[in-house]
Amino acid sequence: MIELKVTSLLPTRLDKYLMQEFPALGLGRLNKALRENKIKLNGKKQPLSTRVLNGDKITLYLKDEQLGLAEADGPLYLQARCPAEIVYQDENLMIVNKPAGLMVEQEGEADTLMTRVQLALHKEGTLSKCSPRLCHRLDTGTSGLVMVAKNAKAEAYFTELIRQRAIKKKYLCVTFGRPQPEAATLNGWLYKDAERGLVFVQHKKSPGAKEVITRYETEAFSGRLALLKVELITGRTHQIRAHLASIGCPILGDSKYGNNAANRELRCKYQALCAWELTLPEIKDPAYANLSHKVFRAPKPWYYAQILDGTLK
Repeated sequence: MIELKVTSLLPTRLDKYLMQEFPALGLGRLNKALRENKIKLNGKKQPLSTRVLNGDKITLYLKDEQLGLAEADGPLYLQARCPAEIVYQDENLMIVNKPAGLMVEQEGEADTLMTRVQLALHKEGTLSKCSPRLCHRLDTGTSGLVMVAKNAKAEAYFTELIRQRAIKKKYLCVTFGRPQPEAATLNGWLYKDAERGLVFVQHKKSPGAKEVITRYETEAFSGRLALLKVELITGRTHQIRAHLASIGCPILGDSKYGNNAANRELRCKYQALCAWELTLPEIKDPAYANLSHKVFRAPKPWYYAQILDGTLK
């Protein structure tokens, strides 16, 4: 918490005064802080357009890094917006819930999933005892569970389980279009167009193509939309997005493979795709045996309930 005493001789808008005092804030962050009741003027919540006067007291329930007060040469993770949401952790592994729109990792970026993981460990006082590293990735627009190893040995172990397809991954998604049949296993061959940053699924094998297998079942319909539970049998780049698009049922909100007119109409900024469930196999290594057959789930995404009640259609 930070308290300010206004020293402006002329009446000044609250938002302008705060951005002058803390240039790192920005109007978007100010609006979010006000919605979350983290800005008080003389002890009360007031609109950002309110004029502040000399002697007024402003209270900010914000962290130093949000205000840009962290030292410039300090660790980058101190500038992350918030700590990662931890679903599970032990001395070797973390499973965290990534929001849609957040990159998992990017050099020089202060707010990524990995800087949020570091921030969470820093706040626990355990960051110095481990070296967090990704076991797998999710697209920026996809939400859901990500496994983060706390040391090199655990990283090698769990990435190998993923490579062997021993860890089962299930997703929830909304498609624009109702798949027929309502449940099926899709087979195909995926090839990359590196210049355009896209992948395509075809029914015949061609040079450079990799086999893809995607299993889905329909949970509910709502108008033009369908709520699906999808299981990855293989795990390829953009596999679910491209495979469902290839049968005429692209994921809602997907700007690369989807229906952009529908995305705009339904105001979906990111693909309605969530890495919802991770199921671990039998684990015989004593170091990780506590995780044998464990099932982890993310909170159901916002669109799940809206499809069930017909709000989104």
